[in-house]
Amino acid sequence: MRLSDFDFELPPGVIATRPVEPRDAARLLVMRRGGGSLEDRTFRDLPDLLDPGDLLVVNDTKVIPARLRGERVGTGGAVEVFLVREESPRVWRALVQPARRLRPGIRIAFSGAAACEIVAEHDGGERSVRFEGDEPVLSLAERVGAIPLPPYMERDADERDRTEYQTVFATAPGAVAAPTAGLHLTPELLARARARGIGVAELTLHVGPGTFRPVLVDDVSQHRIDPEAYVVPQTTADAVNTTRAAGRRVVAVGTTVVRTLEAVAAPDGRVEAGAGLSDLFVRPGHAFRVVSALVTNFHLPRSTLLMLVAAFAGRERILDAYAHAVRSGYRFYSYGDGMLIV
Repeated sequence: MRLSDFDFELPPGVIATRPVEPRDAARLLVMRRGGGSLEDRTFRDLPDLLDPGDLLVVNDTKVIPARLRGERVGTGGAVEVFLVREESPRVWRALVQPARRLRPGIRIAFSGAAACEIVAEHDGGERSVRFEGDEPVLSLAERVGAIPLPPYMERDADERDRTEYQTVFATAPGAVAAPTAGLHLTPELLARARARGIGVAELTLHVGPGTFRPVLVDDVSQHRIDPEAYVVPQTTADAVNTTRAAGRRVVAVGTTVVRTLEAVAAPDGRVEAGAGLSDLFVRPGHAFRVVSALVTNFHLPRSTLLMLVAAFAGRERILDAYAHAVRSGYRFYSYGDGMLIV
């Protein structure tokens, strides 16, 4: 398929820069893959739209303040180190700016006597950086870093974003972007789901900056997804397999959950527990083996996330649903409204 197959018109003013309050007051567009009209609901209706025995699978990754600003030792020039993922206890893969001037051997200082050294150079402008001293890297990030909001918000993160850009079940630090479909879920909503007999299970996919990387090739099959670290606990694998064996639905809360479950599934759809790196690119033509329903936000034109949703529900139907959302005043992207596709 061509990149232009995933384009659509998005008028100005529909991109949400703040979430609604409370979280589950966000609008929810319900789309049934078997046909039928679209239904306008809200996220607080989600438990009533699912059946007892269904399983909600959420991503418990926690967004870290990955954007660290410092200065180059010796010259004092301003530098940004954008953490991507941990390679070893004190070495992280990172994006650096200005990239052309930052080579191995250069040291970068942050406030409080903290510093790091660039130790390796990689494709795509990435570097490996080794942090000096005893302060844990995530502690340093909490002290001097900023939450990395998506670039389309066109604003710097503030203190509100440290809470608002996290799901209520975020416990595993490591992401540089939130699993945004989960931002709409509240403890009360999850409690009502459990009371209705709907299971809730967790996995981890640490969302990397590749989630915002544009597709630059016309033949989308030539695009490559950056690897991201995942963990699927045994309890979650068991819950997924039991749900499928009972003929119930596995409901992925977000595209990150889809990519993780589909990446670890055996050919027969059985999910294996484990940890590793995944670069699975789900696009039209993918044969879904695990996920039978999807909660997701509205995504960018020409993005890999839109391609995943199109693979799940059909490209033309998704583009029609997006056109309905625009006409009906839905809010788009990370802090916006969402869809339930069943």
